[in-house]
Amino acid sequence: MNHDQVISQLKGYKRIVGRIKYLEKYPVGGGIRLSSISQDDNLQTLHRQLRGMPTYLYLNKREQELETTAHAYLTRYPAGTKAQLREVQGLYSDDREDERKLREVEQKIRKVLETRTGQSEGYHGVLERLSEIQDLEQEKEQIDNALEALGEYKPHYADLLRLRYIEGKAVDQVADDLAISRVTFFRWKTKSLEEYANVAGID
Repeated sequence: MNHDQVISQLKGYKRIVGRIKYLEKYPVGGGIRLSSISQDDNLQTLHRQLRGMPTYLYLNKREQELETTAHAYLTRYPAGTKAQLREVQGLYSDDREDERKLREVEQKIRKVLETRTGQSEGYHGVLERLSEIQDLEQEKEQIDNALEALGEYKPHYADLLRLRYIEGKAVDQVADDLAISRVTFFRWKTKSLEEYANVAGID
């Protein structure tokens, strides 16, 4: 059981949160910050609703043709404009007409991003930062979920890990907060690290 890996993950929690906050404030042009673009992924809720309707009700004939072509080549349907762009950029066809349609789909998605950022240059940098936010939020969610799951059956273990490694409190402070002795703290610490590793799937 890799206790060092668990401790490193937990100690990195505040860094993850701080980096997310920094990236969300990153200006991308036109008075828009990265957070507002990231929030546009909420449009996926609308998209899911639209998927329950026939596409002819909200797509014109040309858009329906593009959609049909894209669906013929896509194997994944990621959420988020930046992920969709990356997916479509990776599609190629030996059929000239299909290839032209795929590039048209790519241009339409790219145009959405350019409209949001107010710039036609540097959108690759915006995509990279959006991807980083997505990855960091996934890391944060994994830690939150593991601690929540641990807290459901060993709440004192989850509290100990939060206080010691996320909040960075000293051993005596954690022992006082949990109303336990130092001996109990060290006994719980070993067990809590093992339980967290089991829940989080860390070997």
